[in-house]
Amino acid sequence: MSTTKTRRDTLGSSALRPDAPAKVQGDFAFTSDLHAENMLWGATLRSPHPHARIVSIDVSAAWKIIGVETVITAADVPGQMSYGLISEDQPVFASDVVRYMGEPIAAVAADHPETCRRALAAISVVYEILPALTDPELAIDGSFEAIHPDGNLIRHQRIVHGDPTVTAPIVVEGTYDIGMQDQAFLGTESALAIPDHDGGGVEVYVATQWLHEDRKQMAKCLNLPEEKIRLVLGGVGGAFGAREDISLQVHTSLLALRTGRPVKMQYGREESFFGHVHRHPAKVWMRHHADTDGMIVKIEARFVFDGGAYSSTSSAVLINGVTHTQGPYKCPNAIVDGYATRTNNPPCGAMRGFGVVQACFAHEGQMDKLAAATGIDEVEIRLRNIISTGDTMITGQVLESV
Repeated sequence: MSTTKTRRDTLGSSALRPDAPAKVQGDFAFTSDLHAENMLWGATLRSPHPHARIVSIDVSAAWKIIGVETVITAADVPGQMSYGLISEDQPVFASDVVRYMGEPIAAVAADHPETCRRALAAISVVYEILPALTDPELAIDGSFEAIHPDGNLIRHQRIVHGDPTVTAPIVVEGTYDIGMQDQAFLGTESALAIPDHDGGGVEVYVATQWLHEDRKQMAKCLNLPEEKIRLVLGGVGGAFGAREDISLQVHTSLLALRTGRPVKMQYGREESFFGHVHRHPAKVWMRHHADTDGMIVKIEARFVFDGGAYSSTSSAVLINGVTHTQGPYKCPNAIVDGYATRTNNPPCGAMRGFGVVQACFAHEGQMDKLAAATGIDEVEIRLRNIISTGDTMITGQVLESV
């Protein structure tokens, strides 16, 4: 009997996955599997309201529960009070106002998850309910009072290409609504923070997409030099964009540094929905002008992305959306307006496609309408309009290779 061995260190051969045997055998350690000696558990208190003023927070009853080691609020953040990938507009803990249902208000560390749950239930928060901004159009027109110091409009972007006044004999238009989506990765958020013996630093095991970006933001909030924060990539049970933003990293580290003991935090599925960003809901209006041969002459479009309470990567998602208005089709003339708005809905950010999914849903719907209006086969009309090397996109970019 003969066997054939394949070299894996040469070009053109498939590399072996180093994690494959452990995952197949069920031995792979995800971040939620980690444990440390003398470890405490952490948990987060979240707002039940989408928009409210915090009148008072009383944590005294939580401190009286046996097994509770610490309770922290915004008053215990030693450094910068907010964080963010592009704009640092999201609080570590809400202190005066909550801006979405599920916003963190406090965190506890205790000897058991059940003790944590009891401690959270013992914290008394008095709210003054405020009107909630849930319609992005009200954020655009300025009729709703600002829900954040940075205002209700995160970004407006206009693109004008060619001659926006031209028309063509065949015109089709449509409005496309794309709902919020969750990445729903199998491994929910989890982190284990281990403080240095002198309290001057922390080592954090966490499933994330951007270790260096996490560390930069954490250092500011923890008031520590970046080199004093050591991040170790834990086993990642899926991400799809949702782990670009910070979730429990700062909370877990604060609890560990405050208690001087390792602290583990782990979200269940419901809390995971509150704890990370989602795909932006969007409303996209498009109007395509074409000649009788089905060739696109002009595209008009308007995009409205609901960024939720904090900006995350909304401005970048907006740019991806509006710049992909035409899709893979020639477009000599265009006028496009796009808006990324702030509302009291859950924060939205990165998810696979990053704004292009919303644009694609709309422009492909338009191509079907155009095919019906011209009587041309749906595949044929796409082939007639397909971009080629040397074409200029509506952004002014010349395609060097298609």
